[in-house]
Amino acid sequence: MIRQALLLALLGLSATPLWAADCAATIEGNDAMQYNQKDITVPKTCKQFTVTLKHTGKLPKAAMGHNWALGTAADEQAIVTDGMKAGAADNYIKPDDTRVIAHTKLIGGGESDSATFLVSKLKAGETYAYFCTFPGHAALMKGTLTLQK
Repeated sequence: MIRQALLLALLGLSATPLWAADCAATIEGNDAMQYNQKDITVPKTCKQFTVTLKHTGKLPKAAMGHNWALGTAADEQAIVTDGMKAGAADNYIKPDDTRVIAHTKLIGGGESDSATFLVSKLKAGETYAYFCTFPGHAALMKGTLTLQK
C-alpha cells in the first residue's frame, strides 16, 4: 500500500516538470499610484507571457484608473504622450500603436485585467519598460521587464 502511494506520487511529479517556467506575473496597483513590483523577468522558454494587473485601491477608474502597458524604454514617453491624446475611452493607449507590445484595459479599484503577449516579440539585450498610461501616473508607476538570458 505504501509502495503504491509512493509510486503514484513519483508518477505525479514526472507529469509536471519541476523546471517548468512560470509564464505569468501578477502586479498590483494602488490608490497611491504605485505598482508593487519594479521588475519582471520573462523566461525565454515561454512561448507566451501573461501579466495580470490587480487594482488594490478603492477609487474608481475615472479618478484613479490604472493600466499596464509594455514597450521599449525608448518608446515609453511617446506611448504615454499619445495615450493621453487617445483618452479614457481608448484606455489611454493610442489605437493600433505598434510600439505597444501589450497592455491591459484601464481598471478601477477592486478590478483586474490581464494582457498576454508572444515572448518572440522580445529581443535579447533590449530594455523594456512597463508603465501606467493614465495621465500623470507613468512618473511613479513604472518598472523594467527583461527577457531572461
